[in-house]
Amino acid sequence: MNGKLSDALVGSLVGGRYRVESRLAIGGMATVYVASDTNLEREVALKVLHPHLSQDPSFAERLEHEAKAAARLSHPHVVSVLDRGHDGDVFFLVMEYVPGRNLRQLLNDSGPLAPKQALALIYAVVEGLAAAHAAGLVHRDIKPENVLLGDSGQIKVADFGLARAATASTSTGLTLGTVAYIAPELVQRTGGDARSDLYSVGIMLYELLTGRQPFRGDLPDQIAYQHLTADVPPPSALVPGLSPELDELVQWAAARDPEDRPVDAEALLGEIRHIRTHLSDAQLDLRADSTEHLPQAGSARTDVLPAARTEVIGAVSAHHTTVMPHAAVPAPVTPRQSRKRERDAARAAAATAATPTKTLAPGGRRRGVVWALIVIVLALVAALAGWFFGVGPGAAATVPSVKELTVAQATPLFERAGLAFSTQDVFDDGVAAGLIVGSTPPGGTEIRRFQGVSLLVSKGPQLFPLEDLRARSLDEAKASIARAQMALGAVTEAYSETAAAGTVSAQDPGPGTPLRRGAAIALTVSKGPQPIPVPQVVGKSQSEALAALRAAGLDPVVSADEVNDRNIPKGAVAGQSPSAGTALTKGGKVTLTISKGPKLIRVPNYVGKQADQAADALRKLGFDVRIEKVLGGFFGTVRAQDPVDADVPDGSTVTLTVV
Repeated sequence: MNGKLSDALVGSLVGGRYRVESRLAIGGMATVYVASDTNLEREVALKVLHPHLSQDPSFAERLEHEAKAAARLSHPHVVSVLDRGHDGDVFFLVMEYVPGRNLRQLLNDSGPLAPKQALALIYAVVEGLAAAHAAGLVHRDIKPENVLLGDSGQIKVADFGLARAATASTSTGLTLGTVAYIAPELVQRTGGDARSDLYSVGIMLYELLTGRQPFRGDLPDQIAYQHLTADVPPPSALVPGLSPELDELVQWAAARDPEDRPVDAEALLGEIRHIRTHLSDAQLDLRADSTEHLPQAGSARTDVLPAARTEVIGAVSAHHTTVMPHAAVPAPVTPRQSRKRERDAARAAAATAATPTKTLAPGGRRRGVVWALIVIVLALVAALAGWFFGVGPGAAATVPSVKELTVAQATPLFERAGLAFSTQDVFDDGVAAGLIVGSTPPGGTEIRRFQGVSLLVSKGPQLFPLEDLRARSLDEAKASIARAQMALGAVTEAYSETAAAGTVSAQDPGPGTPLRRGAAIALTVSKGPQPIPVPQVVGKSQSEALAALRAAGLDPVVSADEVNDRNIPKGAVAGQSPSAGTALTKGGKVTLTISKGPKLIRVPNYVGKQADQAADALRKLGFDVRIEKVLGGFFGTVRAQDPVDADVPDGSTVTLTVV
């Protein structure tokens, strides 16, 4: 349960205070995390509501009220509510963290429990419920998953307020709660009270003793129907040898009519104490897996609970009362049996008062004829009833099993059974569209023909439109995927001209695509615009340079100022900024400076001057000098020069003839 799973919230700080360490589980209403309270430096359990609940203002208001009420409840067998709040669109509850496992995991690991262990666990649960009921809180979602078993022996009931708020604020109570444990009055939505929790306790005790739930079916509606129409069977039917008092305890707590259940949790506690005191050690230690006729299901072993868990009932578990045999001493009557006898006596008295007593006077044919007619009418009524319930609409029929058949395939099966049916379309992830998911009542149930059957026909998996995740940061996109109960697929990086670096530039499937829960969403994260190296265009003609830069995706700009360059011909590019090799993004500007060609300089006349002086002067002006000597250039005098008194390009060569 404590495995660290990939989750966008893990590692984040919620409410400015709670550092999320790891995810524990995902439920129908919330995701549970282990978090660290940075203010008080302690571990807490953080329940983060699913988005469809936290975004419902009426539910949030209801939960706020219930959380405050639950926070005032302090009991050793109730998980404490420490804080509540919201951080953006994250609505959360902070609860006491109980490291260990829950009762469901104990059942999965151990199978059925011995009565001593089952009664110890149930006693602790009912003690917590009694305190809650006294404070005006009704749980409405008692089930093994909400009973926590701490590593140090604590037994605590969790989620007070959360289930109540959901039941009061939604129209889908059967999907929010666990239908295997729901009281009939909550199925009918006629209102419930503390006795609804006791019904769930009775169902849970049945499961602890037998290792299975009393009502099972393919769909929630099928199980709910059994809660309404069938009594919980005695656990001894599955576990031969169980004490009849345990059967009576289970059936008393889980009576269909709330009036037939314990009046409150304290009454149920008294009965548990009574049973625990009067059963023998052999009866208390009887295990389902030690009986010969119990169908095997799951693990065949039974864990022995630590002493802190098995001695919850306290001193009662350490003493047993020995009843001495005496013919004149009647068997002890439990409070539950006493109340049942009183109710049965009252009902019998009412039935007697409602039945008139007839006294026939002697003689008289007319009176005899009347009675004969009455007998005939009664016979006709009996015959009619026999026909009605024998072969007519009231006759018993077994609902055919039609799961994963088409309606056309199911029709002849219902015709042979003499049953009428209606259809209802439902979403289902596991059954293909057009096939039957199940029926209400479920296949194999015996009903009267006039009752009819509802067939649930699959519409295929329910699809949900995918959000547009583009332009969001990767963390924001991950959080949205988690809230939508979908999965994060491959994450790749790519350059993008439109999406900022670090944000989602593309998603697959695209926004608005209908998907089922759990579908994988692949994301492409932007690395920003792709860098473009500036090409070398110095020396190219202006038109060639412009074409090359534009082909690279850059924006060339020609400077209005031209320069002279002895090496670059006029009209060609003499300079570029930035220089070649610099990385720019698409559309980046590159400034070009165009050459005016070399600068023209007037060549002075040095004829008659000394050659050395003339050469130095010409070089200072930027010319190259070539000297040609005549007769060895004995006198060192310039006799002729070429060019002379003319404008020539900077860097031109001037030839001096020296004698």
